[in-house]
Amino acid sequence: MGKTTTVLNLGAALSRRGIAPLLVDLDPQAHLSSILSPVDSGAQSLFAFYSDDRPLADLARKVRFEALLLPAHAELLKVDTLYGKGPGILNRLKEGLDASFPDAPRPVLIDCCPMLGVLSLSSIFASERVLVPISTDFLAVKGALQLENTLHALEHVLKRRVERRYVLTRFDTRRRMSHDIAEQLTERFGAELCQTHVGESVSLAESPAQGLDIFSHAPQSRGARDYEQLLEELVSTGFWEV
Repeated sequence: MGKTTTVLNLGAALSRRGIAPLLVDLDPQAHLSSILSPVDSGAQSLFAFYSDDRPLADLARKVRFEALLLPAHAELLKVDTLYGKGPGILNRLKEGLDASFPDAPRPVLIDCCPMLGVLSLSSIFASERVLVPISTDFLAVKGALQLENTLHALEHVLKRRVERRYVLTRFDTRRRMSHDIAEQLTERFGAELCQTHVGESVSLAESPAQGLDIFSHAPQSRGARDYEQLLEELVSTGFWEV
């Protein structure tokens, strides 16, 4: 659905404004880490935080643009089976971030696990806001609606409503389906659907293979403009304070 691309390029867009974010790769696929700073073992990744109580500050590493990364590894797949699903494990990421980065002004962007489980729920428990990229295809829309139901169900557990925004990605203005999906989701989500659409872009598809964000790979491209515009919308509407 474009979640890794969105975390990568919003992080880079923040860096271009002189704001150094913390990027958290909580997806066992480790796509964000493979682009920015791959690790060789679980001991160098967030898995060590869960398995060995390693402080998150010890696991953070600098990346090419001004940001820190907490990297992922495939061993994160073990977290669900090893540690259960009680409130202790679900709150652990939030507690670890608070302990390692107290009063840190830097924004924290989490690349969530796509499957509903301990890792994805931990991301929600640790977050004040959720940004959901939705590729303009039927299955991605179905997934977003399921996620909306999950967020609604969590409200009684969290004792609050998680503020969220939805952003359409891989938007092709030539395809009627893109416009139909935009209309459908506007009716469903109203003002929570971002006005900015991230367009289908060869440059956005190419940049991860080069280990680069879109601003480093193709700064004049439509993809770079779209992510800069998305950041501006999130800030100007008050969804993000930077």
